Amino acid sequence: MESEQLYHRGYCRNSYNSIASASSDEELLDGAGVIMDFHTTEDDNLLDGDAASPGSNYAMSNGGGAASSSTHLLDFLEEPIPGVGTYDDFHTIDWVREKCKDRERHRKINSKKKESAWEFTKSLYDAWSGWLVVTLTGLASGALAGLIDIAADWMNDIKEGVCLSAMWYNHEQCCWTSNETTFAERDKCPQWKSWAELILGQAEGPGSYIMNYFMYIYWALSFAFLAVCLVKVFAPYACGSGIPEIKTILSGFIIRGYLGKWTLMIKTITLVLAVASGLSLGKEGPLVHVACCCGNIFSYLFPKYSKNEAKKREVSYYFPLKTLWRSFFAALVAAFVLRSINPFGNSRLVLFYVEYHTPWYLFELIPFILLGVFGGLWGAFFIRANIAWCRRRKSTRFGKYPVLEVILVAAITAVVAFPNPYTRQNTSELIKELFTDCGPLESSQLCQYRSHMNGSKAFTDNPNRPAGPGVYAAMWQLCLALIFKIIMTIFTFGLKVPSGLFIPSMAIGAIAGRIVGIAVEQLAYYHHDWFLFKEWCEVGADCITPGLYAMVGAAACLGGVTRMTVSLVVIVFELTGGLEYIVPLMAAVMTSKWVGDAFGREGIYEAHIRLNGYPFLDAKEEFTHTTLAREVMRPRRSDPPLAVLTQDDLTVEELQAVINETSYNGFPVIVSKESQRLVGFALRRDITIAIENARRKQEGIMLNSRVYFTQHAPTLPADSPRPLKLRSILDMSPFTVTDHTPMEIVVDIFRKLGLRQCLVTHNGRLLGIITKKDILRHMAQMANQDPESIMFN
Repeated sequence: MESEQLYHRGYCRNSYNSIASASSDEELLDGAGVIMDFHTTEDDNLLDGDAASPGSNYAMSNGGGAASSSTHLLDFLEEPIPGVGTYDDFHTIDWVREKCKDRERHRKINSKKKESAWEFTKSLYDAWSGWLVVTLTGLASGALAGLIDIAADWMNDIKEGVCLSAMWYNHEQCCWTSNETTFAERDKCPQWKSWAELILGQAEGPGSYIMNYFMYIYWALSFAFLAVCLVKVFAPYACGSGIPEIKTILSGFIIRGYLGKWTLMIKTITLVLAVASGLSLGKEGPLVHVACCCGNIFSYLFPKYSKNEAKKREVSYYFPLKTLWRSFFAALVAAFVLRSINPFGNSRLVLFYVEYHTPWYLFELIPFILLGVFGGLWGAFFIRANIAWCRRRKSTRFGKYPVLEVILVAAITAVVAFPNPYTRQNTSELIKELFTDCGPLESSQLCQYRSHMNGSKAFTDNPNRPAGPGVYAAMWQLCLALIFKIIMTIFTFGLKVPSGLFIPSMAIGAIAGRIVGIAVEQLAYYHHDWFLFKEWCEVGADCITPGLYAMVGAAACLGGVTRMTVSLVVIVFELTGGLEYIVPLMAAVMTSKWVGDAFGREGIYEAHIRLNGYPFLDAKEEFTHTTLAREVMRPRRSDPPLAVLTQDDLTVEELQAVINETSYNGFPVIVSKESQRLVGFALRRDITIAIENARRKQEGIMLNSRVYFTQHAPTLPADSPRPLKLRSILDMSPFTVTDHTPMEIVVDIFRKLGLRQCLVTHNGRLLGIITKKDILRHMAQMANQDPESIMFN
C-alpha cells in the first residue's frame, strides 16, 4: 500500500525517466574548494528571506520572440529537462521523490526486459549493479586501508632512523631477518641505523640523544606541514574525521565534493602524513570517509545510483535486508583484500589481537565499572572542552591560520612526546603493548616484575608477583602519558588535517586501565587474604590480568566520547578478537554511557554536527514537548504573507518577479488567492530551469505568456501569446498536516520520511509551511538554546 501511495504522487511521471543528475563526479571535483557557509545556502530556506542561495538565482532573460497568433499549445515538458529534479549544493534531497523515481525506473525496466535479449541483459545488469558496487567498494577500501597502515608505520619509524638494507622496511621488518638481535633488545640490529648513528657516527651519549631529538621534531613538523598544505590547497574537505559530515550526507544533505576523487586522493595521502607526524589522532574515523568516497565514485558507473540520490543513501532512513547482505559482502571482500596484504605482519585481521590465559572473576566487575565511570567522565569533559575550543577557533582570528595552528600543535606534541617512550611510539603500538599480557617472550618495561625463582624456572610459574623497579617507572611514565594524551587530544581533534578519534580515545582508556590493572594486581598479591580476593586469588594462582583492564578501559573511554554501546562492543571484538570478555566490556561501556549521559546526551560527532550547523535530525533525540504545528509554522503573525503561486492566472513576468524578489526554495501552488485551496508544491530550481529551457527550445514564450499548472489550459483571448504549462514539475500530493497536529508527530514524520518541508492546512485551506530548518530551530528553542546562534553557521 505504501509503495502504491508513493507511486501515485505527482513526481511519478515520464519527465523523470532520463533526467541527468547534476551530481556528476566532475561537479564533485569542482566543489572541493567550497567553504561551507550555511547562512545563505541552507537547504530548507523555503521561507527565509535573507538572501538567495548560490546556484538558485538563475538569470532570467527578457527575450521572448515575436508573438504567435496560433493558439496551439506545445507542452515542451513532455521531454525530459536536464537539471529538473536535481539539487543545489547544501540542499536536502526529497526522499519521497527519489524513491518514486526509482520505482518508475524499475517498472520501466521490467516492462521492457521481455522485448529483446538486449533489454533482458540490461535488466540483469541493473539487478546486479548493487553487488558490483559493493564489490568494487570493498576491494578499494581494503586495499587503501592496507596501504595506509603500511605507509603510516614506515613513515612513523622514519622519524627515528632508516633501514640501510632496504629503505622501504620499517624498524620491525628491518630486524626480522637479523641474527644479531637479543631478547632484551630485539628491536636493535645492525641493519637499522638511528639518525644519530648516520649523522654523528655514535649511538649513545648526550650528543646522540639531542640529534635524535632534533630529527624527531624535524620529521614530525615536516609531515604535519605537508599534510595541512595539501588539504588547504587541493581538498579542504579532506580534513577532520569526516564522520559528522558522512552522517549528515546519509540523512539526505548535499555537500558537493565531499565524496569526490580529489578528496579521496588527498585524504589518503594526508592521513598517512598526519598519523606519521605523531599528532594525537587516529586513522579509523577518516577510513570511514575514504570508504564512502570509494562507494560514491563507483556508484557513478551505474545509472541506478548515479541518477538517484536516495539509492546512494540506502543505509540512512531505512535499511532493507538486501542492503544488509550487500554490506556484509562488502565487508567480506574488504577483509579478504586486507588479509592478502597482511598490513599488521601477524597474519591476522585484527589490529590488537589479545590472548589472555586466565578468566575474569566476579569481583573484578567493581574495577571494570570504575573504569566505565572514568570513561564517562572523560567523554563528557572531552566533548565540552573540544567543542569550546573549536567554537573559539571559529570565532577568533586564530582560526584563520590553520597551517600555523597545525605546526604549533605538532611542535608541542613532538617536543613533549619524545622524552617519554610511551608517548614517543606510535599510538597503535602503545595500545598493543598495553593490551598484551606479560609472558616469557615479553621484554616490555611493564613486565619487569621481581621474581624469587631461580633462573632455570619458568617465568610464568608464579604469575602474581611483586612489581619491580621497571614496573613502577612505567607507571609514572604512563601517568604522565595519560595527562599528555588528554590535553593534546582536545586541541588536535578538529585541526585541518585528517584526524580520527578512535585510537586516541582508546589509548587514554588503555593507559588508565593498565594503571588500574597493575594496582589491583599488586593489591591482590599483597592482600590475598582479603575477602575480595580470598575465594579466587590463591597464593601462586594467576588472578589478575592487567592487559584485560587496558582493553576494558579503552572501550569505556571510546564509549564515553562517542556514546556508542552495542556497535562499540562489536568494534572492540573486531580490534582485539576477545570475544570471551563480553560481560566486562558491556558493563564498562554501559556505565560509561550512563555517566556521560548525566552530563549531556550528545556524542562528539553529534556535537560537531550541531557546531557546524548541519541540518541533521537525530533519530535518538526525543521530542516530548506539547507544541502544535500552528505554533511552529511560518508565516508567523509578524511575518509577511506566505508567498504562493496560483494555478492558472500568473504570467511569466509575474512568476519571474516572485522568484527574483524572494529567496525561498519552493512555493505552494493554490487555486486562487481567495480560496487558498492547495493544489501542490513547486520547487524554485525546477521552475527556473523549466522557464529557461522553454525560452531556448520553444518560440512564442514571452513575458506576458500565461503560466498554468493545471491539466488543461485556461481560456485565453485569440491574440494571447503561447502559454507555458508547468504541471509536470508540480508535486500534486505534498505532505500536509493540520494546524492542530502535535509537533511530536511532525518531528517523527520529518525523521522517518526525510521530508524537506510540510504544508499546514485548516479545513483544506493553506495556512503555512514547516521546513526542516523550522524543526531544528524549534527543538533548539525548546532546549533553552539560542537557535540563531547555533544553526547553520
